[in-house]
Amino acid sequence: MDLALAPETLARWQFGITTVYHFLFVPLTISLAALTAGLQTAWVRTEKQKYLRATKFWGKLFLINIAMGVVTGIVQEFQFGMNWSDYSRFVGDIFGAPLAFEALIAFFFESTFIGLWIFGWDKLPKKIHLACIWMVSMGTILSAYFILAANSWMQHPVGYRINEERGRAELTDFWLVLTQNTALTQFFHTITAAFLVGGAFMAGIAAFHLARKKHIPVMRSSLRLGLIVMIIAGMGTAISGDLLGKVMYKQQPMKMAAAEALWDGEAPAPFSVFAYGDVDKGHNKVAIEVPGLLSFLANDDFTSFVPGINDVNKAEQEKFGSGDYRPNIPVAYWGFRWMIGFGMASLGVGVLGLWLTRKRFMLPAGLRTGEDEVPHLVLFKKPLSPKFANLYWIVALWTMGFPLIANSWGWIFTEMGRQPWVVYGVLRTRDAVSPNVSQAEVLTSMIGFTLLYAVLAVIEVRLMVKYVKAGPPELTEADLNPPTKIGGDDKNPDRPMAFSY
Repeated sequence: MDLALAPETLARWQFGITTVYHFLFVPLTISLAALTAGLQTAWVRTEKQKYLRATKFWGKLFLINIAMGVVTGIVQEFQFGMNWSDYSRFVGDIFGAPLAFEALIAFFFESTFIGLWIFGWDKLPKKIHLACIWMVSMGTILSAYFILAANSWMQHPVGYRINEERGRAELTDFWLVLTQNTALTQFFHTITAAFLVGGAFMAGIAAFHLARKKHIPVMRSSLRLGLIVMIIAGMGTAISGDLLGKVMYKQQPMKMAAAEALWDGEAPAPFSVFAYGDVDKGHNKVAIEVPGLLSFLANDDFTSFVPGINDVNKAEQEKFGSGDYRPNIPVAYWGFRWMIGFGMASLGVGVLGLWLTRKRFMLPAGLRTGEDEVPHLVLFKKPLSPKFANLYWIVALWTMGFPLIANSWGWIFTEMGRQPWVVYGVLRTRDAVSPNVSQAEVLTSMIGFTLLYAVLAVIEVRLMVKYVKAGPPELTEADLNPPTKIGGDDKNPDRPMAFSY
């Protein structure tokens, strides 16, 4: 009980709860910003009203999501000073640099241009207004990059030195921190996973409306866009995950071994499909494996040696001193599988959906439908029965949550697989907590934040459900005919001005 309620344990729980909760909004913000910008680009190029209505619909959901993401993200920075002051003191010189760039550059892009986009619909020319949402999208991606660079330094610290007199790490090569292979591969994997979230979100909501036969032209286009994004992002996530796994194996061999419950090194090393073991005794009681596959995933060689948990633990004891350097094996093992399983399920639903709703020229003439009709779900030569068609719409709707589950478990695996280190090989988690924060203080703040986040979750869900059910808005004259230049239209003095002083 004392260990379960120790300040370090409570601080870790609080950080895990608030961070995973915050990260539910991050991938959707990144992807919806770009998808909304793409739809608005389609409207500017084609002037089709369905794209404008889609832009306004998905843009509203994006704004709700980013507002909640900003609110929950602020807490993360407070936590470093509140529960992790020794961590902040030790790595602040390094960790603060990419976070400062994120605030000064990326967040500036987001906050400035999102305001212009929100209030500039009937005040800015089409192309300038379009440029605003693209700048917002650029800002979200830059923000992700700087934060991931900071996190990657914790996974693989580079470009620093230890100042023994001051007892802290000091930055020596900021460019190396930003461009090391850990940051680049982790960024690639995170961004593709984010677009998998956005594609599934768009496809699921479009499926909901198409099942009700509502807003068909907008939702047909949204469905296909979402499905295409799911497939491209799903394949990108698989490729980037393979690259990240190889980097992880070289830099954190314990994490790779824990992900596969590989207790003793093997050559060739098998990939575990299912395992049940005894953590205390360090072996598996039940194991279903694919021979040689782990060797290939780690080294591109089906016969190479991969060290196991016991091997790496012994090596780290020799390097860093006595202790147990194993993470929570069940969490690492099953977190890795939940991440892969839900991610690949999303890709599968996307592939199936794109085939079922394939282009009209791939269907017999009698099965083709117009833009204002719900598409037939055609598996081979005949459309699915109403029962199976309705089942697919339901599956597509529920699949919205799959990539979010995969993303969450991916981050849980990434962070918990690194334990007992907060900065790998440099600073242990137990040495990073605030020394003067009491058990009661951490417990009180954890309960308070959890309750607050529960309230915010209710607000978020209700807002999302309300505007999803309402569907795309009807267009006004100002929507269809925005000003041609900043300052209004000289030919029509009644047109709104861009700015007033």
